[in-house]
Amino acid sequence: MTVTTPKFPTPNPLFPKRQQVVTREDWLMRILLGLGTLWLLVGVVLPLFPMIGRSFFDPNGNWIGLANYVKYLTTPSLVSAFFNSFFIGAMSMMIAVGLAFLYAYALTRTQMPGKLAFRVLGMLPLYIPPLAHAIGLIYLFGNKGLVTTGFLGVFPKWDIGLYGPVGIIIGEVLYCFPQALVIMITALSLTDARLYEAAEVLGSTPLKTFFTVTLPSVKYGLISALFVCFTLAFTDFGVPKVVGGNFNVLATDIYKQVIGQQNFSMGATVSVFLLVPTVIAFVVDRIIQRRQTALVSAKAVPLQPKSHPPLDWLMFGFCALVAGFTIAVLLVIIFASLVKVWPYDLTLGFKNYDFSTVGGGGYRAFWNSIRMSFYTAIVGTVAVFMGAYLVEKGRGMKWLRSANYFLSTLPLALPGLVLGLSYVFFFNNKIWWIPFTKIAIYNPFNGIYGTMAILVLCNVIHFYTVCFLTANTALKQIDPEFEAVSASMRVPFYKTFWRVTVPLSLPAILEIGIYYFVNAMITISAIVFLYPPSLPLAAVAIVNMDDAGDIAAAAAMSTLVVLTSIGVRILYWLFTRGLQQRSQAWLQR
Repeated sequence: MTVTTPKFPTPNPLFPKRQQVVTREDWLMRILLGLGTLWLLVGVVLPLFPMIGRSFFDPNGNWIGLANYVKYLTTPSLVSAFFNSFFIGAMSMMIAVGLAFLYAYALTRTQMPGKLAFRVLGMLPLYIPPLAHAIGLIYLFGNKGLVTTGFLGVFPKWDIGLYGPVGIIIGEVLYCFPQALVIMITALSLTDARLYEAAEVLGSTPLKTFFTVTLPSVKYGLISALFVCFTLAFTDFGVPKVVGGNFNVLATDIYKQVIGQQNFSMGATVSVFLLVPTVIAFVVDRIIQRRQTALVSAKAVPLQPKSHPPLDWLMFGFCALVAGFTIAVLLVIIFASLVKVWPYDLTLGFKNYDFSTVGGGGYRAFWNSIRMSFYTAIVGTVAVFMGAYLVEKGRGMKWLRSANYFLSTLPLALPGLVLGLSYVFFFNNKIWWIPFTKIAIYNPFNGIYGTMAILVLCNVIHFYTVCFLTANTALKQIDPEFEAVSASMRVPFYKTFWRVTVPLSLPAILEIGIYYFVNAMITISAIVFLYPPSLPLAAVAIVNMDDAGDIAAAAAMSTLVVLTSIGVRILYWLFTRGLQQRSQAWLQR
């Protein structure tokens, strides 16, 4: 006799299926997640619509369809700016990533001396505004620069033709290099030594091992570095503004259209041309990263670089050249800020630090930048970490958490100029007209326009993605059992968050705070359209001084910004070292 088992057995009425109970804490997390998603929509997505819509109107507000785009594409000087930007982005990307790869290889795969010092010096450009990079290049390679004049007649003269693509590319390489270096150090550090041992046993040459083992293991990091550097160089405003000369790029075209000609419609049109390539690069990078698989297994053996004196000293020389050039740019900025009249009177003093005779706002602008950076660090750290926590540790509402994650990564694709200009169109209008209707609604966010609040919001959104991914990575490393045990013991999630999650994630939280402060201190592109006359800022003051020909005063302000950023980083390390040791004491047990 054959007994058949039903394919879909009927449930036993004595043991009904247990329904998942949604607690008050779950509802609170869902409400917070919804508010966080709405906040990202307001900060990231919604401002883009009025900016893009403005490109279909003339300066008087009349609908003209695609006329602005046709005018742009049929004006040779405007079209050339797009190709110039693409050329600058591609060249800067290849040079910066190539240098960063070799530099990171020297730090992770050789036994060269001075690794710690070179690692610190490699990150030095992070604390220097792009505008300051360009000013340093002027004092080195400009018409009266040290190199151009042969160090004031001591050595042969050498004119590299700074003003134009050469100067822009050098400045962008300086700007992009540390960004690529961070990615490449991480990629080259995650390597399984067994792969190299197998290659050695099989008799593979070092060159073949490099192409068959090293490059494949870092290909995803390499691709990310390429896209990041291209986006940064393609969209940067500071360097082309100072050393671009007659070589127009999209970023400076936007500035000229909006500030110079007050043509916001054409400025919005150029912004779309600036936005499209960066969005494409962002999407392609995301698609490629999804294909990434784990290259380091749980049984992996960390690679310990072997001593190879010829290679070690060759890499030492290379790193010394790269770090030396970075130091030279910084030192010449500081030196020029102290010189009385460059290059005729090299008497040192603090005359250039008296900003009362130049425009830009002087020390009031400097202190405003410190305030703005401090507020950005506080607000941004709280917003980022709470958002990452709700996405990573939240329960239920998977579709909303996925949407929040996508919105959190989107700012990486938005150039600073585009974000700032879109905020002008979105927050400045007191009413919003619904397209193709005569219906208007009140803008509830208009009150923050022209205040410190909109500057802080713009900076928080501008640098949101890097900080969010940092927080998300830190939260992934915390075992979910903490939340599971807390839930089983009926401990509210906010107590677990404050007593367990925050202490374990404290290093990442502190890094996010200092990242926000430093970047808000040196950024220019995102806020150049937003700052009100009553709130001058240091980075904008550098632009205004450069426009007025007060290069020495601009160098002095740049020096203040650089020394402040570096000083805050040092103080941050001194004051938080003990705090981190106490919060991470469990790791030593």
